[in-house]
Amino acid sequence: MLRVGITGGIGSGKSIVCRIFSCLGIPVYDADLAAKKMMNEQVELHNELIRHFGKEVFNEEGILNRSHLAKIVFNDENQLNKLNQLVHPYVMKDYEMWTQTLNGAPYSIREAAILIESGTYYDLDCILLVEAPEELRIKRVMERDQRSREEVKAIISRQWTSEEKKKFATFSILNDEQQALIPQVLHLHELLKLKSENKESS
Repeated sequence: MLRVGITGGIGSGKSIVCRIFSCLGIPVYDADLAAKKMMNEQVELHNELIRHFGKEVFNEEGILNRSHLAKIVFNDENQLNKLNQLVHPYVMKDYEMWTQTLNGAPYSIREAAILIESGTYYDLDCILLVEAPEELRIKRVMERDQRSREEVKAIISRQWTSEEKKKFATFSILNDEQQALIPQVLHLHELLKLKSENKESS
């Protein structure tokens, strides 16, 4: 089965693109959601996080204190890298187990915000980049997360730009609310099915 990665900066609209692919019968693995689940449910990872970041990263019920952890890693690249080093092996193992349960679909999708930055794209056959103008991304995140403009811009400033991500992308989708999104996804769906057929026949 062809393995496809989907990524894009905050507010680009990765999730809506993935929902369209899901409606087409394509299995989608949400790596960011899986990471949150792993941090809450994997005992070994839970202990490693406490060991490195302190017991305050979990509340009294043992649930991840995301806001506290975010404060630790947001302005410290070393801490952020350490967090990724701890979490990603668990996510990748979970992803591999997930892929083994699939059958019938021509390809599957792994959605991740830092797919390229984390270096976890190496096992994928191709990468799809979702793009949107920065002002639109800021507006979306402000409305969605109730964040200030300054907060959103700070997050964007710490992420790779679309130009940097494009160097790794095989395909791209423009989610600017001007060009229709569904036709772009349908076009890529056909291309990916063909790519999957070519892989299987080679």
